[in-house]
Amino acid sequence: MVNPLPEATQKYFDICQDKLGMIPNVLQAYAFDIEKLNAFTGMYNDIMLAASGLSKLEREMIAVVVSSVNKCFYCLTAHGAAVRELSGNPILGEMLVMNWRAADLDARQTAMLEFAELITVSSAKVAESDRQALRDAGFTDRDIWDIASVAGFFNMTNRIASATDMRPNDEYHSQAR
Repeated sequence: MVNPLPEATQKYFDICQDKLGMIPNVLQAYAFDIEKLNAFTGMYNDIMLAASGLSKLEREMIAVVVSSVNKCFYCLTAHGAAVRELSGNPILGEMLVMNWRAADLDARQTAMLEFAELITVSSAKVAESDRQALRDAGFTDRDIWDIASVAGFFNMTNRIASATDMRPNDEYHSQAR
């Protein structure tokens, strides 16, 4: 017998169902431990939805590039769909999944994604010149913090999703195409 979800968690799942038409599998995967689910959703909501100098699209672009480097099937599928939807451009979503350097990006986006890729591949090699390149592209130090936070969060979640064979909801595959 499955234990019922706490009222607040069930309400959150109901909101997801109403807004998204599904309960993302990542949330269902964490539901075995409500404290872990709450920690995950709290961090996700802060990093991806809270006020930032980065747009929601830019944060989703970082998520996809990090997930591409890490080959995370779940996040590439779910966040690739978000890029397609937020940008209104299904081709951009696919380019970021497969090879972000093939996309027609502006200097700001390119600098941001180069930094996210560097953090993912070799974070110990980040130097002041890398942060300065972001400043030169128009990012503040707070924005640099947010880029690093998004990249760091997805590096963590990619590893959990891959290690546990977390699968994306089927609905993501057809969204915003």
